[in-house]
Amino acid sequence: MAEQYINDPMQEVFIFETSQQLEQMEQSVIKTEALGSYPSDTINEIFRIMHTIKSSAAMMLINNMSVLAHTTEDMFYFIREEKPQYIDVSTLSDLVFEGIDFMKQELEKIKNGAEADGNPEILIEKIKAHLVLLKENNNLTDSKVVNNEPVKEKYYISSNKTAKISVPKTYQVMLRFVENCGMENIRAFTVVHNLKEITENFKCIPEDVINDPDCVEIIKRDGFVLEIKTPESRDKLEAFFHTMAFIEEIEITELNEFQEIREEISNLVSDEAIIVPQLKKMAAEQPPTKETPISNGGYGQSMISVSVEKLDKLMNLVGEMVISEAMVTQNPDLKGLVLDNFNKSARQLRKITNELQDMVMSIRMVPLGPTFFKMNRIVRDISKKLGKDITLNIMGEETEVDKNIIEQIGDPLMHIVRNSADHGIEVAETRISQGKPRAGTITLEAKNAGGEVLIIIRDDGKGLSREGILKKAFENGLVGEEAATMTDTEVFNLIFLPGFSTKEAVTEFSGRGVGMDVVAKNIEAVGGTILVESVEGRGTTITLKIPLTLAIIEGMNIRVGETCYTLPIMTIKESFIPKSQAVFRDTDDNEMIMIRGQCYPILRLKDRYKMKNGATQIDEGILIMLEGENKTTCLFADELLGEQQVVVKTLPKYIQRMKKIEGLAGCTLLGDGNISLILDVNGLVDQKRLNN
Repeated sequence: MAEQYINDPMQEVFIFETSQQLEQMEQSVIKTEALGSYPSDTINEIFRIMHTIKSSAAMMLINNMSVLAHTTEDMFYFIREEKPQYIDVSTLSDLVFEGIDFMKQELEKIKNGAEADGNPEILIEKIKAHLVLLKENNNLTDSKVVNNEPVKEKYYISSNKTAKISVPKTYQVMLRFVENCGMENIRAFTVVHNLKEITENFKCIPEDVINDPDCVEIIKRDGFVLEIKTPESRDKLEAFFHTMAFIEEIEITELNEFQEIREEISNLVSDEAIIVPQLKKMAAEQPPTKETPISNGGYGQSMISVSVEKLDKLMNLVGEMVISEAMVTQNPDLKGLVLDNFNKSARQLRKITNELQDMVMSIRMVPLGPTFFKMNRIVRDISKKLGKDITLNIMGEETEVDKNIIEQIGDPLMHIVRNSADHGIEVAETRISQGKPRAGTITLEAKNAGGEVLIIIRDDGKGLSREGILKKAFENGLVGEEAATMTDTEVFNLIFLPGFSTKEAVTEFSGRGVGMDVVAKNIEAVGGTILVESVEGRGTTITLKIPLTLAIIEGMNIRVGETCYTLPIMTIKESFIPKSQAVFRDTDDNEMIMIRGQCYPILRLKDRYKMKNGATQIDEGILIMLEGENKTTCLFADELLGEQQVVVKTLPKYIQRMKKIEGLAGCTLLGDGNISLILDVNGLVDQKRLNN
């Protein structure tokens, strides 16, 4: 029934809150496994979360999640009340994780507009069997503890649902439940939910089976009475109710109008007058009363939830404002004019614009903690499946990056951590024989570095094999004779090339290259870089360098001929006017320059993009030293135009379809209305691309 809730605000709230609760419970169980026992706080927390999910899922008509949550809730209710001494923590955690995974899959189905139709019966039976085993192991088979806590939420009906009824009939249905079955209000609540499958026009007595404290006694005494309008036949309706549990007696009477049903029902209820809701009197008729403010500690008013789409639109508007501010203050018509008051006002406008931009960016920044904590589950599952003892250390989880970037790096980070646990860390016997600690360690660390964030994934496993990587690279034709002069870093970066990873690679060098080309593409898509360092037998360190945000960057505008380009400030190490005597050519006829005893290649954009205009003599322009992923290059330009905040825009799709231009990351609009191409430094510095 999930398709009924597409674009429904209630569905969005349900998915958001349930996802958060499942993540919270997952982390709690992981911490519990490390302790070796379930503390009372964790038991209460899991019970509370399952109770909430049970109720909210039932309200949204997602019955499979509701039933599974209820079964899990029953198990932890028993543990909470009876406090059994012997608990198989590992098996109990496995069952909880299976339930969490099932619910996450159902939520994904709902997000994609599909129906949450997963079958939890096998898992429910496993939970019930474990509960029986738990009672037997603790000599509590005679326990009478029963979870009778009712669902608190009211029945929810989506506003976008419309009834499609042809030739409806009106029925009065009297249901009586099995004597002493317990929780009659919950049984009635289940009937109401299932009834929505065949009709939307119905009423029931008692009306509020959840919040009415007397409804249980009324149902026991008078039964659960329904007035239903449906095109279904009487036989089909009776068969429908027979499919429900704990219903002992069904009486169905066909009537003509709803008014007749009301008359019949009025004879079934007590002699007390039926209270008809009355509209409140007008304010003028009521004596004035002083409102008492509700105190909630300040939290309810200080925090609000905002849609990411709204923040994206706000960020786009701020970006357009930055462009407009530059167009005003750098307007060519103002060139040569002395406008003191205008310059003063322009500086104030720039100050306010920068503050607004910083504020909007800070709103979009979210900590990496939740993304990092998800890795706990991956490491736990792999270590248990492969019989390894692995410890995950998390550092710097409070580091913040743009939300859009977090969504992009989640999968690459998961893949790298999985590789470290699966292929990097050795089994305990191997580690002990090598003099290593029995337990392998994976460290996940984040820290700020200027305008970037460094995410470091470090393990103390077997490391990468230079010989194994080169051998596979030779077989795939990725390297030739130059392999002998390649540095370790260059060799390790081969694992990111497409076509490098095959099944054979897993056995030859721990499989570290499997799927890593996809990881590299995802990181490059957000303007990031990857650096691999490894010592065979001691471990591997993979460093991800990602920008704080993708929307607005600090850029340096340069001119080559009549064309303007923009370089990200964070990639510039220094700029200087070169001397012709410091320039020479190497044995491969590449232009080089000697700076403080170090040789660096020179890249001429004029030659790179085959431009007609621009400086040709080295002393006619300026060199800008750019630091890429693992190389440094000196870029030759005619002049520096100055620093400016620029709004990153993607290249038009028709240009992307025509030709992929290496070395370009996007474009931006300058203050004078001209377009400046934003250079991708990694694409420029990469020697393989330079040789194309």
